[in-house]
Parts: sequence; C-alpha cells; structure tokens
Amino acid sequence: MQAGNRSSSGDLSAPVSGRATASASDTTGEFPTSRSGSCRGVEPPLLCGLHGSSKKETFFIHFQICFCHVTESSVNMAASAAATESSVRKRRVDSRRTEKERVPGDSSDGTATNGDSEKKKQFVSLQPGTYWLTRIVLLRSVAFIYFVAFTVAYNQNKQLIGENGLMPCKNYLNSVKRYVGGKIGTSALAYTPSILWFLDWTSMDANLDCIALLGIALSGFVLVTGMANMVIMVTLWVLYHSLVNVGQLWYSFGWESQLLETGFLAVFLCPLWTLSQVPSSCPPSLVCIWTFRWLIVRIMLGAGLIKIRGDQCWRDLTCMDYHYETQPVPNPMSYYMHRSPWWFHRFETLSNHFIELIAPFFTFLGRQMCMVNGAIQILFQVVLIISGNLSFLNWLTIVPSWACFDDASLSFLFRCGSRAKEAVLEIQKRKVTGQAPKPTKGMLIRRVVNISLGVLIGVLSVPVVMNLLSPQQVMNTSFDPLRIVNTYGAFGSITKERTEVIFQGTLSPDPKDPEAVWEEYQFRCKPGDVYRRPCLISPYHYRLDWLMWFAAFQTYEQSEWVIHIAGRLLANDSTVLSLLDHNPFQGRGPPRWVRGEHFRYKFSQPGSASAAQGKWWLRKRIGAYFPAIDLEGLRGYFQSRNWPHPHIPPSRS
Repeated sequence: MQAGNRSSSGDLSAPVSGRATASASDTTGEFPTSRSGSCRGVEPPLLCGLHGSSKKETFFIHFQICFCHVTESSVNMAASAAATESSVRKRRVDSRRTEKERVPGDSSDGTATNGDSEKKKQFVSLQPGTYWLTRIVLLRSVAFIYFVAFTVAYNQNKQLIGENGLMPCKNYLNSVKRYVGGKIGTSALAYTPSILWFLDWTSMDANLDCIALLGIALSGFVLVTGMANMVIMVTLWVLYHSLVNVGQLWYSFGWESQLLETGFLAVFLCPLWTLSQVPSSCPPSLVCIWTFRWLIVRIMLGAGLIKIRGDQCWRDLTCMDYHYETQPVPNPMSYYMHRSPWWFHRFETLSNHFIELIAPFFTFLGRQMCMVNGAIQILFQVVLIISGNLSFLNWLTIVPSWACFDDASLSFLFRCGSRAKEAVLEIQKRKVTGQAPKPTKGMLIRRVVNISLGVLIGVLSVPVVMNLLSPQQVMNTSFDPLRIVNTYGAFGSITKERTEVIFQGTLSPDPKDPEAVWEEYQFRCKPGDVYRRPCLISPYHYRLDWLMWFAAFQTYEQSEWVIHIAGRLLANDSTVLSLLDHNPFQGRGPPRWVRGEHFRYKFSQPGSASAAQGKWWLRKRIGAYFPAIDLEGLRGYFQSRNWPHPHIPPSRS
C-alpha cells in the first residue's frame, strides 16, 4: 500500500527502472527472473549449467536470482497497488458524481453501512423548484418586522393615541361612530376595521398595551422558532390592522400598508393549525410565492415611476446631491455619503433607476434572472439601511425579495444537519422516487384557497396597475379598506435644503425681553443640537421625529398638532416629554413661554474647523415658526379643537 501511495503521488521511477533492469538481463544472457517471486520458482534446467562451478559462484548466482525475483515482485506489487488505488479513487470520484445526480437520500446499495450513508449525505444538495426553506425565511422575516412594529407601538402609542395622547384614538372612534349613524356595526367596521370597537373604552391605554404585547409575544414566537400557522398570522394581521386604522396621522406612512399587505400574504404560507417548520401536509404554494414576487415588483416600479414623473432632479441625476442631508432622519453614514464626489452621486441616481425600473422585470425571465433581481433588491435595501434611518421600510422591502429564491439557493442559510434541511431532503427524495403521499382532501381544499388568493390579488391589482400607468400616479394609497393590495412609492420629490423646527422655552415673564434666556428641547433623533451625532436607530422608528420633518416645510396652521405639543410643554406634561430626549426645565418649574424657531441646517464639512470643534451640523435662523405662547393664550385654541387644556384633566367618558 505504501508503494501504491508513492506511485500515486508521482514517484513512477521504481516500476519503470525495474522493468528496464529485467529487459537488460535478458539481452546480456543473464538468468531470467521467475514470475513467482521466489527462488523456489526457478526451474531446475536453469541450474544445470552451473555444474562444476565453485560453491561460492553457485551461492552468488542463487543470491542474484533471488534478488532479481524479489525486485520484480516488489515492482509488480507496487504497480498493482497503484492500479488498485487509482481504481478506488476513480470509483470514489464517480461515486461522488453519481451521488450528486441521485435523488437526495437514495442509496442504490442496500448493504451500505451507516458510516457510508453519512458520507454520502455530505455530498447531497437540495434540488431547485421547491420553497420549504423559502417559507421559513419569509415567515421569520415577517415576524421580525411585526416584532419591531409592535415594540414601537408599545413604547409610543400611549403618548400619541392613548387616553392623554396628542390624538386620542377614543376621540377618533367616537367621530367615526357619529359619522356612520351612532352605531357600532358593519358600517363602522368597514370604515375603520379595528378590534378596539369591541373593547372597553374606559381604559384605552390598557387596550393599546395589550394589543402591542400580544403582537410582540406572537411575532417573537414565530421569529425564534420559524413555525407559524394561519391562526397566529391572522391574529398578528388583525392586531396591527387595529392599530393602523386608529393611528391617524402617526400611522399614515406607506410602510404601514406595506406591512399589512405583506402580513396578509404570509397568512397563506402556513397550515391552518399545524406548528412545524416543514409541515409535509401543507407544501408551499407557488401561487403564494408569486404574490410575494408581484409585491416586490409593484413596490419597486411604483418607487421608480414616481421619481421619473416627479422631481426634475431625478431626471437630471442630481437628486443624490441633496438626499443624504435632507432625508427625514439622517444617520452618521449620511454625513459622509453626502460628501461623496459628484460623479458618485450621478452613478447612485442611475443605479437607482436601473434597480427600480428595469431589474423588477427580471422576475419574469426564469429562475436565474429572478434570483438576480432578488439579490439586487436585497443589496439595494441594505445600502439604504446603511445610509439613513428610514424606519423599518427597507427591512420590510427585503421580505418579498426572499421569494425570488428557492430551497436550493437558500440552503446556505441553514446549517448542515438541521431538521428543516433534512426534512426537505426527505420530501424531495419521496417525490422523485414516487413515494410522496397522495393529496388529501385538506390539501385539495388548500389548492382551491391558493387559487382563490391568486384571483383576489389579480382583481385587486387592476386599479393599482392603472395607477402605475397613469401620468397622475399617486403613491402609498389603498383602494380597499383592508389594504390587501396597495400602491407604493418614496421620495418622488427631494427637498433641496433642510429646515428644522426647534422648540424653545423660557422662564422669563416677558418673552420680548432681550435678556430672556431661551432654552431648547431636544428630540430623540431629529437634528437639533449641532454638536450631537446623528442617531442610528433603524429599524426602530420615532414617529414624532419623523412627523416633525414634515412640519418643518409646512406651517403651524397646517400642522396644528405642533401647537398641541407646545401647550403640553408649557405644563411639563410627562406624557409628551417622554417622547423627547432632553427637557431643559427638568427639576424646575414649567416654562412661562414656549416658541418655535425655524432653522436651516447643513452638514459641516469633514476636516473643517467646525468639524474639528465637534459640530456635525451648521445652522442658520430663518425666523419664527410660531410665536411665543403661554397657557392662558392657548385656552381658547384648545377648546375650539376639543383638546383637553393642560390645566383641566381629561374626562373619562
């Protein structure tokens, strides 16, 4: 065996020289060597010619003959071992090739040992065309977004839409109730679908907290285990629907509808009751997979078309000169990416158009091109996540992109030997070998449900497609109360300069006194203090900070809730102050006056004197956003809008 190893490693001199020696001995008249490999194999006639030789000569000749026999024997053994080893290696290579071509888990030799079976499994790969692992990835991704969304709701709902919130949802439900005739019936549910209609309104904060906590628990379970059924996913969808529909201005963003549509599609990925990562009785429907693909196509086309039809800077490729600085909530990377060379910004804009307007059509060009589109979209969203705090929007947009990949392409996400992976291999083996179970009555019913889903999405997509084709395209709009199929889009217009509203308060009795000291409130994430580093919070989301970005390029008459915040600050209201990062009057009495100042903000230049001083921003005052106000002056303003005055505790009707 050692000779065989030497031979296989390239040491071929021994066999060749051995044969050359034997040939030379034949031609010179020396005794031919025996094939038996021993002295006993020498025929007697060959020794007859030695008669009369001396004993030393006879012994020497015997020794030479034996030596030749042993040499040739060793050579032959080495050659034989090398040939055997080569043959074995060839069989192993052929076996590996065959195993990859075989049905996963199949064994043509029924006598194979367990060790051989384990070795063979290492070379088995998942076959394309199935979506069991894709379903696990989709469900966990949707659960992650739900988990973040419900966490945001739990931390902020009481301050925004709670009993003492800026826009109490109880007041909103009462107004809807009056609008539909004063009864809670199908009309009220159709106008505002929410389970809050059926709960006790005397403790609305508790209702909101229970909805959020239940959502956190269920989504956390799916995220950790990768298992879900239709009951869990429907519950998550109904819970979040209940919040979005009463969230008013604070839940008016496009990603809310996108999460509801994505969550609705995720319902049909799951079995009705079974909790299993790979429920063999409920194979993933290709119809459902295509609804996710159709979603990512619509999202990207909507975003791309609204840009081309919108701001001129998207057509002259200059929008990225402004985007990083003027986006709602920049992060630290925005600071550096804003200073990229002009040609890089042009490249970014062109790439954006390609990704949003051309790449989506790859979805319909076969498996390979569909995966290319999925990879492009995921990479694009990762870049957006790195470059700004856009809530969980980009994380959510990654979710339907996973549907562009099948089990074979996503298997790298699962460790070798995982239960899910082994289960899929076994299912594929049974299918190819004809051992798959026959469809049950439940599976047939499920097929009808899946086909019905495809028809429903197709019908509801008609107005969405018409909107995409229309020159008057609108974005982030729903055409049905359940928000099953929606229109999407982002940044159709780009603001060319950043403005911010800064709340300031003073203890001075006279706001016009030049000696009055005005102190600033700081929000959790939006720009304020020029020395504060931009925050990094994605996928988390501060709803008030985001709305303050919109308020900055409107007027306070258009955003009356800004005055509501000012009134709460005058009373040192703990509910509103919990949404802020810094209260300059902490531990002191409330301010006598509060005002809103309007500033223009720009990033400081890296390496400049301002940056060396620690300034991330440079700002210049534009003027007053709203004048100095006090509590007495706001009394009539609050009463006319049915807002509880800070001096009057809110009624519990």
